[in-house]
This record gives sequence, structure tokens and C-alpha cells, in this order.
Amino acid sequence: MFAAVDLGSNSFRLHIGQHDGDVIRVVKSARDPIRLAAGLDAQGNLTPAAIQSAINCLARFRELLNAYPIESVRVVATNTIRIAKNAGDLLPAAEAAIGYPIEVISGQEEGRLIYMGVSNSIAIPGERRLVLDIGGGSTEVILGRGHEIVKVESFSIGTVKHSATFFPDGRITEAAFDAAILSARSLFEDAAPPYQPQHWRTAYGSSGTMRAISDAIHKNGLGDGSITLKNLNSLRQYCEQTGQVSLLELNGIKPERIAMVVGGLAILIGLLQEFNIQVLRPIEAGLRMGVMWDMHLRSTKRDRREQSVHQIASLFHADMSRANRVAEMVRSLYVQLKPASDTYTRHLYWSALMHEIGMVVSHTGYHKHGAYMIENADMAGFTTREQRTMSKLILSQKGNLKKISDGFVDLDFAKAVLALRLAVTLMHSRVELDYADVRLRMKSRIELEIRQDLMNLHPTVVFWLQKEIESWREVGVEFVVKANA
Repeated sequence: MFAAVDLGSNSFRLHIGQHDGDVIRVVKSARDPIRLAAGLDAQGNLTPAAIQSAINCLARFRELLNAYPIESVRVVATNTIRIAKNAGDLLPAAEAAIGYPIEVISGQEEGRLIYMGVSNSIAIPGERRLVLDIGGGSTEVILGRGHEIVKVESFSIGTVKHSATFFPDGRITEAAFDAAILSARSLFEDAAPPYQPQHWRTAYGSSGTMRAISDAIHKNGLGDGSITLKNLNSLRQYCEQTGQVSLLELNGIKPERIAMVVGGLAILIGLLQEFNIQVLRPIEAGLRMGVMWDMHLRSTKRDRREQSVHQIASLFHADMSRANRVAEMVRSLYVQLKPASDTYTRHLYWSALMHEIGMVVSHTGYHKHGAYMIENADMAGFTTREQRTMSKLILSQKGNLKKISDGFVDLDFAKAVLALRLAVTLMHSRVELDYADVRLRMKSRIELEIRQDLMNLHPTVVFWLQKEIESWREVGVEFVVKANA
């Protein structure tokens, strides 16, 4: 069993699913329409009330999770928590409430997971498709073929802000709808060419907004339920004739969702117009299903992050012979340091593979450039937190340690930094060694034992190790080197 928790801008949602052959069956789901995006104040901070509402919801979700024998749980946060200036005030308390770490994912990663959920729910191998997802805070557009993503983009437009901006106090007018649609079109028009119909066969709508609009059209006699411009405009006309969100009577849509549907309708009309979509098919699959498929693939050793690391290394022309030497050496050294958990093990290995990508910019400050590139790149499969961790490790590989010493309160992180710095040092010194030639410990101080003949053969090792001793001393850590016969 897997569980996916989606901290969306409009609703928090939970899916518990079980892998069964070629499908993941949802055995339990929950939704809480807390409208987190509406809790952002004028300064871009979440209000105390919004934070408390989120924490209360996650505490309830924890009770549901505890009732099932779940193998793996992932909690992902999307647009509102991405952009909230005080997200740091929410995350620790939210993690404590639900009992699991929260991954703040990028818009591109959100799009990747949405597409993964859709592609695994459609038994049409190799189909060229367009997937749209209108959320509370952002809209994702993904072009793909079968399980492969060709292009993914995330746009900062969602139902919560669009509804509040163009339909304040719930007033619905023709002029307001015209303005809302034009605003959406202006955001999508520059990105539209790659998403025109010649590039795909079928277009799918994966969000709850799409399904709600389809239900509103069908159950209120405004069309056959298909999402076409004709049917969308019929729904728009009904909304305008009613004139007020509170007076709308839309069978199949819960009252608290109606206001969001109006904003989503304007965005959806803009999308169909700019991308020239004739028919959009709503589908019961998306982010949460994608998160569960991603967990399943990781459990079967098919981790998308591995591919991302090698793509980044290739893109920036990293010397893979050097990268692999450092990666293998760092793995051996880190094991000797006996970390308390495997929190950094894989990220340390990946950081070693990418440690020289900054060379494409500069041979002297490559560690700084590489760190910036990794923190800000769109790396499929990785969360913002994971990329920040790898960025810090890559930054730490050379130079003074004060820039990352605040992370040393976590001893495992300090051990990861030590292992990477020594692996890079030994690689630069061109030391060919059996890992049994080196003994490394880190407790109250760092102790390194290395064969004397290796130091004689590679005199620069002595120079670099002296530099390391000085660097660690500057952050208050004693470093002792012993040469053995």
C-alpha cells in the first residue's frame, strides 16, 4: 500500500492505494477544502488562521493513515506553500501533525507527477497526448507520448486568485468574464505553439476543476458533459444570467466549490482558445495517482531521479570518469563514518556525480556555480528540499566550511561533507587506492589513517590534507592525520 497526500492551494487531499497488477487501486480517499491560497495576506504570508486550519487537517489525515498498513507515504506541497513567504512557519508544525516530511515540489515536478498519474491510467501505449491541470494556485500543461514527457510547463494562474480577482464578492458579469478570459489568454499565448493540435492526438483534463465543470455541464442540461467551447460558453452564460455565485444552483457541485469553478471556467476557456482544443476529456487521475506510481517505481528500483542526475551531468559536459571515481570513493568513505541513518546516502552519491558541472561556467568557482545550478534546475523526480541538500553538498566540496557550517548540527550532514571533500581531494591528487588503504572516523574529532607510501607517491596529498585540517579547525573541529606503514 502507498499513500499520497497533496497539499493543494484549494484543497488538501489524501489517497491510499494498493498496487494490483497493472493498476493502483484507491482504497481510501479524503478531501478537506481548506482553501489555503485564500489565506495568503497582501504581503504573501499565510495568516495564523490558515496555518492552524492546515495543521488541523493534517492531524485528521494522520488518523486515517494510521488505520492502514502502509508501506510508503509521500506528502507533497504545491503552489501556495511554494510561494508563501512564511512557509517556514507552517512546515515544521505541519510535519509534526501528519508525522511525515513534507516535500515542496516545483511546478515542473508537479506537472511530471500529474502526467505520470494520467499516463498510467490510460491503456493506450504511445498515444500522443496533452494533459491540462488547473489547480487552486497554478496550472500545469504537459505534452507527452505514452509514458514519456516531451514538454512540461507550470503557469502561476489558479482558480482561487482568479476567482477573487475577477469575481469579487461573488458578482458575475459579462465584462468580468471577458476580462478573466483575456487575462488567462495573455498568460498562455506566448507558450501556445508547442501545444497546438498537430503535436497531440487527445487532450485530457486531470484536475478536480475539469471534472466539476464537466459534471456541471452534464447534470444541469447545458450539454453532453464533454468539455468544448460551445458547452463551456453555455455554462458561462448561465453563470452570467444568475449574476451571483451564491445564487448559482449547479447539480453535482458542492456549494463551497462553486466559486472556484467560476474562476476555473474562465481559465479553461482561455486554454481551449489559445491551444485550439476542440474537445478536452476529463479523467480521474492526476497528481496523487502520479505520486503513488512514483513510489511504486522507486520501490522496484526504477527511480526517475537517477535519470535526472545523468541528464544534468551530460547536459553540462561533466567528465564522467572523474565523477564516477569520486562517487565510488565517497560511498566507501561515508560508510566508514557510520551515519546514524541513510538520509544523505543517495543524495551524497548523486552530488558526487554532479560535483563538477559548474566547470562549464568557471574552473575556479565551479563549486559555487554548480551549487546554484542544482538548486535552481528543473530536475524531474526531485523535491525542492532534495535539490537544496545536493546544492549545499556541492558547494561544500572545496573552500572554507563556514558557508555551510550551520548544517553541522546534523552530524550525518557533517559526515557527508567530510566524505565528499576527501573524495574530491584524493581524486585531484590522482591517488589510485584500494579503499582498505584509508581509515576514516568522525566523533569528537576527525581521524584519518592513510598509508605512508601513498603519501610519498603523491606529495600533493600532504598539501591538500593540510588545507583540510585548517578548514575544519576554522569551524572548531580537530582533524588528525596518521600515516601508517
